[in-house]
Amino acid sequence: MFLIIAKYLIPKGYRGMAVFPFVLMKYPSDKKNEVFINHEKIHLRQQIELLILPFFLWYLIEYVVRLFQYKNADLAYHNISFEREAYRNEANINYLKNRPFFRFVQYLNHK
Repeated sequence: MFLIIAKYLIPKGYRGMAVFPFVLMKYPSDKKNEVFINHEKIHLRQQIELLILPFFLWYLIEYVVRLFQYKNADLAYHNISFEREAYRNEANINYLKNRPFFRFVQYLNHK
């Protein structure tokens, strides 16, 4: 994993994003933010599991489906299975040590 400050590559309203093997971030202070880094590490693991390119295709397709479902871009983003897993577990710094393979699938269904 490589941490890179790339404030002009990060879309407005976001602090960072993971693109294997990089974590791109808008603010240098986030290099020391364990919760932020853990969130992005969860995305890196998801990308590895899906062999990177399929991850991004799935992400985009699920975003479009959620956008039709919620008719709100922010709600659509927060309800993508990959984001739901990352947000729910970002504060658990040990999450990736015990995370089952393909765990994001559990977050596809809304309960």
